[in-house]
Amino acid sequence: MNKKERDALIMKYAPLVKNVVGRLTFRLPIDAADREGMVNVGIIGLMEALEKFDSARNVQFETYARYRIRGAVLDELRLRDWVPRSVRHKDGNLEKAFHALQKTLGRLPDEEEVANYLGITLEQYFKLLDETKGIPLISREDLTPDYIETHGVSEVLKTVEHGNPLDVFVGKEIQHRLKQVIEALPPKEKLVISLYYYDEMTMKEIGMILDLTESRVCQLHTQAVLHLRSAMKE
Repeated sequence: MNKKERDALIMKYAPLVKNVVGRLTFRLPIDAADREGMVNVGIIGLMEALEKFDSARNVQFETYARYRIRGAVLDELRLRDWVPRSVRHKDGNLEKAFHALQKTLGRLPDEEEVANYLGITLEQYFKLLDETKGIPLISREDLTPDYIETHGVSEVLKTVEHGNPLDVFVGKEIQHRLKQVIEALPPKEKLVISLYYYDEMTMKEIGMILDLTESRVCQLHTQAVLHLRSAMKE
């Protein structure tokens, strides 16, 4: 591939880079300049995808490129560590509460039960969810480009096309448990997870479907993430 052909492909897939960066950073305290920097990092991931893509594997380039771009951006985010230590501390307390209640109750706790356990009002609990919304479901280490190389592109893409896309980022030993917990989520949380991870809709778009504010959708997403992360540690 010559430089002209490569540049043409970069231009063609530039919107894909912006889409991936937008989804990964929209909940983080990143300004326009930093987000543009993440786009540049994503372009590097795209260039790596162009170099390493093997058409003989009968895999769509766009799908392979998405994971390369995602991995490059997540690596950079990990290096910069955008999540403040205070937020990680609050997230840790929330996760401990969810985990303790789940063990005690034998089911997923509701909002009031978590708030009571923490000794705070529902309003304070919702504020806490807002403050920890940047914490991801899966650790970033599980989302590096090397994951694709380790597990095989074909296996990864088969999972994406025919199963839950979250399965790509976790080991097979906890996939079954993860699916069980997703099924047990409250209806709105389950729908948010489905629309966000399956259909790649934005929080604003999901809010329009559910007739909820974008902020409330983010709270439901964070709550679902806490439910899932807690259950995955069982």
